[in-house]
Amino acid sequence: MSATHEVLNQAPPLVGFSTADDPALLEALRRDGGGWGESEVRDLGARAGSAEVQDWARMAEEHSPVLHTHDRYGHRIDEVEYHPAYHQLMDVAVQSGQHAAAWSESRPGAHLVRAAKFYAFAQAEPGHGCPISMTYAAVPALRAEPELAAVYEPLLAARTYDFGLRPPLAKRGLIAGMSMTEKQGGSDVRANTTQAVPDGAGNYVLTGHKWFTSAPMSDVFLTLAHTEEGLTCFLVPRVLPDGSRNPLRLMRLKNKLGNRSNASAEIEYESAMAWRVGEPGRGVRTIVEMVNVTRLDCVIGSAAGMRAGLRQALHHAEHRRAFGAELVDQPLMRNVLADLAVESEAATTLAMRLATALDRAEAGDEGEAALRRLGLAVSKYWVCKRGSTHAAEALECLGGNGYVEESGMPRLYREAPLLSIWEGSGNVAALDVLRALSRESGALEAFLAEVDTAAGADARLDAAVDRLRGLLPQLADPERAQLLARRLAEQMTLVLQGSLLVRYSHPAVADAFCASRLDGDWGHAFGTLPPGTDTGPILERARPKDAR
Repeated sequence: MSATHEVLNQAPPLVGFSTADDPALLEALRRDGGGWGESEVRDLGARAGSAEVQDWARMAEEHSPVLHTHDRYGHRIDEVEYHPAYHQLMDVAVQSGQHAAAWSESRPGAHLVRAAKFYAFAQAEPGHGCPISMTYAAVPALRAEPELAAVYEPLLAARTYDFGLRPPLAKRGLIAGMSMTEKQGGSDVRANTTQAVPDGAGNYVLTGHKWFTSAPMSDVFLTLAHTEEGLTCFLVPRVLPDGSRNPLRLMRLKNKLGNRSNASAEIEYESAMAWRVGEPGRGVRTIVEMVNVTRLDCVIGSAAGMRAGLRQALHHAEHRRAFGAELVDQPLMRNVLADLAVESEAATTLAMRLATALDRAEAGDEGEAALRRLGLAVSKYWVCKRGSTHAAEALECLGGNGYVEESGMPRLYREAPLLSIWEGSGNVAALDVLRALSRESGALEAFLAEVDTAAGADARLDAAVDRLRGLLPQLADPERAQLLARRLAEQMTLVLQGSLLVRYSHPAVADAFCASRLDGDWGHAFGTLPPGTDTGPILERARPKDAR
């Protein structure tokens, strides 16, 4: 081969690393009672960074699920066929307890350890995380009907991935889905038109259309439908106890921007059998707990995407030369990379703190429950929205190499907007912040108490908290409150992140965050940290050490 085909100045493949090689992640585990799970998280992180799992991720997305409505003889089957790589990813996720296993774990820090695992493995391939997250979130909603929970929760928590259409109670482990959105309503679930009628035997019959049903081959689904009493929550099995198919008709699969390894379907309930969950007419209240848990995973997933993009950008910069020096040593590139690293660490630290709040709330701490409610609302808005911007800048660090599919960066970029949309896009999330402030007793007090734990440690943080407090009285006017909702959610998230970083992170990370995000010494794009920022410790902390 001629010398013109010699490959020069290209980064080697990024393989053989650990997604758990992350100081912010490991420090949170040790700090908040999850140290007992560190070895499992490390093992899973090494698995996620292996060539084998990276190949699974690539194949699962390249070979998207295929819907088969009928078999060769014309019988209606409504089945989705997945590439084997998808099932391999699901198997690892379930075996490692990323689904509902934390709910059956009695040790303190169970939800934090689970969050760390979800964060580590989502960096390999995020699409399979959707059914894993829904299975995790189904348990607290299902507990509104103790008799159903007693039967199904052990199977949802079982560490066995048992794929296939069989009666749920005949399987060794279950996956749960959710089916809420309708084409006329979007996030306004109260506009749903699906009807539920008692069948006289203690069950209900559902008729209606659902616009988005993710992971339609799940074993059971939580859904909403109207009864005489009002909107009510139901559990719908994919296969009935006698082995026959419940008439959930898969009309088509969505042709999505990202999340391609995971199927999302439009479905019709044609007199589908269902069991009521919770009180009749209180379906929204029943399902809220599931929504809050999936929002936690939206934040974790966004943080995972940021970490994955940062790792790729750092790896490329450390192996690429331009203008006579390695990219990572060029001052402007160091500023960009450090800025991405600060954003990533702020997201990770906050995500793990919210998982800890769930642990403490489950143990009966009302203050932590209130912090979790409001903290999730603001974080769902801001952290998830930052994911897309972060992915775009990380991709750009690779230049044209990042724009080609083989780099994996386009997959990351396509995935990022989903987490800002799922469980309520920007306006819905921002308005939920107002709802939490007005309806959740003690939420604001718990939030400010958490932020004030760092009072006096950094004058820029103190000033930002004062500005936030000055904004709060304006919320008394409902119209003005709506106009301020996005700004409020952003500022609340930033002061919470700043408080956490000042207390727990490396001083260089906390200083860069407070100077840029809180004190305004920053531009409108990444790479505009103030001159004099100590980028060395920031980049060393973020560098993918195992891959160098």
